Amino acid sequence: MKVIKRDGHMVDYCPEKIELAIEKANKEVEEADQASSTQIKNIIKYIEGLGKKRILVEDIQDIIEMKLMSIGKYALAKKYITYRYTRELVRKSNTTDLAIKELIDGESEYWNTENSNKNAKIITVQRDYLAGITSTDITRRFLLPEDIVQAHDDGIIHFHDADYFAQNAMHNCCLMNLEDMLQNGTNINGIMIEKPHRFLTAMTIATQLITAVNSSQYGGVTVSLTHLAPFVRLSYNRFLDKYKKRKFSKEDCEKFAKEDLKKEITDGVQTFQYQINSMTTTNGQAPFLSVCLYLGETDEYKEELAMLIEEVLKQRILGMKNEAGVYITPAFPKLLYVLEEDNIRKGSKYWYLTELAAECTAKRLVPDYISEKIMKQLKIDKNGDGQCYPCMGCRSFLTPYVDENGKPKYYGRFNQGVVTINLVDVALSSDKDMETFWNIMDDRLELCHRALQIRHKRLSKATSDVAPILWQYGALARLKKGESIHELLHHGYSTISLGYAGLYECVKFMTGHSHTDNGIGKEFGLQVMQKLNDKCKEWKEAEDIDYSVYGTPIESTTYKFAKALRERFGVIKGITDRDYITNSYHVPVFEEIDAFTKLKLESEFQKLSPGGAISYIETPNLTNNIDAVIEVIQFIYDNIMYAELNTKSDYCLACGYNGEILVDENLEWYCPNCGNRDHDKLDVTRRTCGYIGKNFWNKGRTQEIKERVIHIDNKDDEEMA
Repeated sequence: MKVIKRDGHMVDYCPEKIELAIEKANKEVEEADQASSTQIKNIIKYIEGLGKKRILVEDIQDIIEMKLMSIGKYALAKKYITYRYTRELVRKSNTTDLAIKELIDGESEYWNTENSNKNAKIITVQRDYLAGITSTDITRRFLLPEDIVQAHDDGIIHFHDADYFAQNAMHNCCLMNLEDMLQNGTNINGIMIEKPHRFLTAMTIATQLITAVNSSQYGGVTVSLTHLAPFVRLSYNRFLDKYKKRKFSKEDCEKFAKEDLKKEITDGVQTFQYQINSMTTTNGQAPFLSVCLYLGETDEYKEELAMLIEEVLKQRILGMKNEAGVYITPAFPKLLYVLEEDNIRKGSKYWYLTELAAECTAKRLVPDYISEKIMKQLKIDKNGDGQCYPCMGCRSFLTPYVDENGKPKYYGRFNQGVVTINLVDVALSSDKDMETFWNIMDDRLELCHRALQIRHKRLSKATSDVAPILWQYGALARLKKGESIHELLHHGYSTISLGYAGLYECVKFMTGHSHTDNGIGKEFGLQVMQKLNDKCKEWKEAEDIDYSVYGTPIESTTYKFAKALRERFGVIKGITDRDYITNSYHVPVFEEIDAFTKLKLESEFQKLSPGGAISYIETPNLTNNIDAVIEVIQFIYDNIMYAELNTKSDYCLACGYNGEILVDENLEWYCPNCGNRDHDKLDVTRRTCGYIGKNFWNKGRTQEIKERVIHIDNKDDEEMA
């Protein structure tokens, strides 16, 4: 007889193990309650008499408990149950212990590549990971039902951020209300911070507030440069008054005040950039920050905002010095540049800013571009007005919202969390039968729904006291002490995300076509996306919770999903034969397609991913072809809501090579100039999942990066057209 262990492995049946287990329980009870050797042998004989060729270890244990109770050994049965439970805890804790050991030893590929912006060798990162291992263990054993844990382990779904889930107050990402905090004052660690009186002070305070907010959640923070523009005027007036008091002429007063203001803006932006990249949040890394550059957010302070945008772009083009004193591309903050009629065409008032943005993108990968025109077509509020606003972090978008005064509100809102469905697994599980596919899809979506409800219910237990910077002092709300955040989780104020991954492989397996084909492939892909939206709408109407479809980044999960699919279904050519699956609705990285066709096609799928999405094109070095960048930017404005250009920006510290660092056939990074393969001496910058990554990646993501095809030729505009 073979015994099937919990991990699925089979071992030879061993009666001595049963005898040993009962004897251990015997020692914990009074003599009268102990089982005799004859009784133990009878239990073993019963199990062997079942005549099974294979038996689950859990079934053996159930039989032992039943037999002990049938002969009146209730106290012994209770002790055996306790022993069995204790062994289960030990087994699970051993898994946790192993994860901790691998992290501390520094030899684990998983921990060393888990996050492309975290260095697992650093103490602060290790501390965050240690806390995360504990949280994940608690989440798996106590907070999630077994079927959801099993589905997560099998790669059927992904329950995101279990490493923070044990803390019931932590949400995902937000649009931080920096305006409220700066204008009305705030509080950090019990210290009151009043409204600043000049721009330089406002920028310094902003970095402190961003770090505090980022430390109180696990996702990305977005702030708007618009909220800092009023302080530019305060500084100007301050300088103007200084020179007026010295009795200078009106012309000289204005001239000198503008000169002083220019220096203060330069110093303020530099302070902001340095502090954001040098500060460390509680999760052991620089704040995951995006900064919105949107002229349309203000009329009163538009000129001040334009000055800020110009300086931010100029300093980002310059970059930041590395340890060798060479200017390189920093990972943060991510910049979000909004395209609008005032800046999109040559001759428009702020065209010079768009030219700067294009130069910055070519050299430093940012900014990314939001089309005000397209977004206002897609994001319609209940008043019937189109709205434009930035994403939270790298891609998570809020749904349109109007407050009790009938005004649109976006800053101060947030996302509750994400659970992702693996669309490839749905397809493979259906064995290409369409009816079966949709039935499995319903089952899997309900599994995601229950997991999302658990996220929501856990967060709903939080009061404002758990993170005063968020809930009491303006980042997200101004609640009273002890007040529940429950209302902010309903009525459309915040969102909760149904993520999805692998649309391409799903469509390819079911139809034999890519979703780029203008036929059955594309049609089926859109049907799948519509299904996700229909389910979110159904759940929202029933629960008054803003469920929203989200194109999941799956930075490390792409590798996990790929491995899980191979384990379940084997190697299927074109589907499971890579170490990654395709992000969200994207065209697969290896498919030959030009930039404009890709963006136009993906715009149709982006419409059906309202809770979060970003499209990109992969480019060669375009620093000497800014016209090509501008042509793409203008195409984005007319065709797609949110997109980015992925360029390369690398440096070899060993030889000083400033060009693209390559990946060999074994998925190892190396300098093509000197052959250096030491990660500590290679500065590699790649867009991983919306954010820029600089700390290398797991093999799945590295293979995906290696296989990315170029979507745009480095030619003159006339040739491209």
